[in-house]
Amino acid sequence: MVDVVILCGGKGTRSYPFTEYFPKVMMPVNGTPILVHLMRIYAEQGFRRFVLAAGHRKEMLFDYFSGRFSEWDIQIVDTGEDADTADRVQRCTRYVGSTFFATYGDGLGDIDLHGLARFHQASGGAATLTSVPLRSQYGLVVFDSASQVQRFEEKPMIRDSWINAGFFVFEKSAFQDWQGHNLERDLLPALAAKGELYAYQHTGFWKSMDTSKDQQELEALCTGGVGPWTIASAPVESR
Repeated sequence: MVDVVILCGGKGTRSYPFTEYFPKVMMPVNGTPILVHLMRIYAEQGFRRFVLAAGHRKEMLFDYFSGRFSEWDIQIVDTGEDADTADRVQRCTRYVGSTFFATYGDGLGDIDLHGLARFHQASGGAATLTSVPLRSQYGLVVFDSASQVQRFEEKPMIRDSWINAGFFVFEKSAFQDWQGHNLERDLLPALAAKGELYAYQHTGFWKSMDTSKDQQELEALCTGGVGPWTIASAPVESR
């Protein structure tokens, strides 16, 4: 079974004041921490071994998962209070196999994880990231050549522009011979320069939770307690 590393240690300054007292990944969506929603995406597809890269307010993770989700194998690793993203993942590599999933702790999507893993294996690269079309933060006004407004498009997808949505697959070799500390500024560009980084294109649902407004939008998407990121029925929480 492939292990899953989840980044849980950031301070989440854009989610203040919640993150003064809790890790950002514990922000609730429909009464459940976004981290648990994320873990369920993996668990529903058969990936139930988790390594949580903890840091800021790590004690909250230890408290929350104590006695919960006995059907999952959960290991919480203290990767440092001020460590950056690539450092956190690297510090978890001793607890995972040669190939492993990794992701940010604040993005949800109906990702085909088996498809992602197959794509990564076929590419032969050291790392694969999941890319999604960029969604405009503004609504568009569409008008004709006479400047007559035809319609409005609310925050449309910009289909020819793609962004990094996380949901990575890494080989341990990806963390050899690089410099820096951050995934997006240091490690991923270094892998791309060596021809070792590939992009898996996902056109289904994906949304990150950076602010309280994002939290409200995710909660609004939960219909009957089930969000569009749900692949199948969620596991029952146990104590």
